[in-house]
Order: sequence, then structure tokens, then C-alpha cells
Amino acid sequence: MWRDSRVVATVLAAAFVAAAPALADESSLVLAEGDGVGQVKAFCAICHSVDYILMNSPIQDATGWDKTVTKMVKVMGAPISPEDSKVIVAYLAKFYGKDSGG
Repeated sequence: MWRDSRVVATVLAAAFVAAAPALADESSLVLAEGDGVGQVKAFCAICHSVDYILMNSPIQDATGWDKTVTKMVKVMGAPISPEDSKVIVAYLAKFYGKDSGG
């Protein structure tokens, strides 16, 4: 099993991805409190840093956030239900939409 270089590469990549959040100091990054913050923390932050949200807030509106969340589900395989997707998009548009001041 370990002789296959693809298996070794996959295991190493998975270990790096799992360890990456521990390497970044995100103690100063805090999401706005509001309806949907729980879903964002539960579903979005399991795969990437919350700074991704903050970086994209100046350029995303509700339509953009909807497309982003849809891509995360359909392309990236995020385990987000349609109901949770709606809550997440509403939260992101309200607090981190390009017109929200977030």
C-alpha cells in the first residue's frame, strides 16, 4: 500500500491540509455575530480560513456569495444542505457583501 507513490502523496497532502489551520494565527479574525454565523463557522471554516470571507467581502454581493457557496457544494463537495446554503448566503451578503461595509 505505501509503495504506491500516489497513496503516499495523498496521505502527505491530507496531513498538510489538516495541519495548515494550526500553523496560521487567526486569533484576531472574528466573524460578525448574527443569524447564520454558526453555519458559517461549522461549514465554511472546516475547509478554509475565515480570512477567505474577509478577503472576498469587498467584491461579493448576494449573487456572488450564492455562486461561491454553490461552487463549494457542487464542485468542492462541501456537505452543506440547501437550507444551510440559504442561511450562509444571507449571512455573508448581510455582513460581508460589498455594500455591507463589512
